[in-house]
Amino acid sequence: MYTEFFQLREMPFSITPDPAYLYMSPRHQEALGHLLYGTGQYGGFVQITGEVGTGKTTIVRSLLDQKLPDVDVAMIHNPRQSEQEFVHSICDELGVEVPRDTTSIKVLVDALNAHLLKVHATGRRTVLIIDEAQNLQPGVLEQVRLLTNLETAKAKLLRIMLVGQPELSTLLGRPELRQLASRVTARYHLQPLSERETAEYIGHRLRIAGACSPIFEPAACSLVHRYAQGIPRLINVICDRALLGAYSQQALRVDAATVRRAAREVMGEQPALFEPDEPRRWRAIETGWLVALIACAALFAYTFWPSGSRPPAPAQAVRAADTPPTPAPSASPHPAASPTAAAFVPAALPLSPAEDLARTAQPLSSALARLIGLWGAETPVAATAELCTSLQTQGLECYRSSGDWEDLFAMDRPAVLGLDIDGSPQYVLLESLDTRNAVLHTALGPMQIAVAELRPLWTGEFLLLWRRESHAIRIDAEAGSADVAWLHDRLVELGYADGEPPQMLDASLVQAVRRFQADRGLAVDGIAGVRTLIELGDALPDTPTLAMRAP
Repeated sequence: MYTEFFQLREMPFSITPDPAYLYMSPRHQEALGHLLYGTGQYGGFVQITGEVGTGKTTIVRSLLDQKLPDVDVAMIHNPRQSEQEFVHSICDELGVEVPRDTTSIKVLVDALNAHLLKVHATGRRTVLIIDEAQNLQPGVLEQVRLLTNLETAKAKLLRIMLVGQPELSTLLGRPELRQLASRVTARYHLQPLSERETAEYIGHRLRIAGACSPIFEPAACSLVHRYAQGIPRLINVICDRALLGAYSQQALRVDAATVRRAAREVMGEQPALFEPDEPRRWRAIETGWLVALIACAALFAYTFWPSGSRPPAPAQAVRAADTPPTPAPSASPHPAASPTAAAFVPAALPLSPAEDLARTAQPLSSALARLIGLWGAETPVAATAELCTSLQTQGLECYRSSGDWEDLFAMDRPAVLGLDIDGSPQYVLLESLDTRNAVLHTALGPMQIAVAELRPLWTGEFLLLWRRESHAIRIDAEAGSADVAWLHDRLVELGYADGEPPQMLDASLVQAVRRFQADRGLAVDGIAGVRTLIELGDALPDTPTLAMRAP
């Protein structure tokens, strides 16, 4: 293997947790601090969440390695148990003697309570750590709540720590679990590594394995971070494959091209859903220059034009340059969503500062899973980059683009937004939107934030889902008769066409498409492309919209 070639003692990027390779970023240290607080004299109920592979289990192992004085720990690794099995597991972990073959939870809890009182009398504390806590069943969660009632007049007898994936926050947000959620005294969401921390992590593991000099070039480390999104487990997988690729080419350094090939081998042909291709990037730059020139010209004209015949103000000129005109609402029986139609936002949800997003944003996979759930679909078991392909089996398509708030208003769909937080790519799910505020679903649940504060953090990139009913993803003059018939029937339902469906996209159907596009504020070309197909599906049942989403 490549270990001898790179003069390494062992493989540095094994996905099996190894204390010798422990890398504690500031985020990991802060999460560990929350756990240590939970074991202290005044600790209570602690919740730690994080995406798959971010290092939650590593932090728990680090806590257990602390050899805390006067602390007994019961560790539950597999919470998929019945209530009776769950309490029995706690007793086993703590060495509590219980009657053989008992099936009574009361008997088990009484024995556990007696043990906890005895331990407390000696000055020791007892901590229960539940890993993968998002898998706890409702009945077991209720039992967890009841265990928090074991106490003396001055202290809790059992300190509890729930460690799990972001779904744990959603689980505890259910109304029937509000009593349990209210007892959580400390919460922390473990964020992925930043780009700088990713490079440090790669170098750290290589040094532990015996590397005497850097093996990954700086550009390669940056690309690893981009593909892995700062998740240590994915970093390990990509780096391991990249080292193998460099070895096969007899290259002593891993460059960006090798990382790109490794990521595609590991994650499929689309290693990053939000990764822009070069032509699109250049088109964005060219468009930016064009808009800037138009704005400058308009500003010049506005300043020096006679006041009685001034042209539109700069903002109006720019908008006219990059969007088609929108007709009056009365022209369409199905007008497009308007920013004035404010989404439902409960008054009980307070405005949060933008700074909170630094600790509540989440990786792309978590935001996508929530979005998929809004459509009533099952999240496929697949790498993040392959989710969109896998969703096609459930009739859903991904639409990835970049734009502004007007685009989000017009499309009126919940969307995953790409954020840039301190140089680290993070994601949130936009669930509701009006002209001033947005309701986002974050790692710790719903959050309302002012659009003005969110705008500087948003990269302009978004991803939404839509349900495709036609076979083709573009219906033009070359489309098959089945897709043309579907398009005709859909336009008949919406009042834009009549009669029998033609065999091909004829002039009358093209005109019907053009009228529909004009009414919806789309580019008027008579071709049913993705944007037009998305708009045609707006009236389908169970289509989630920004206006209907409530936290």
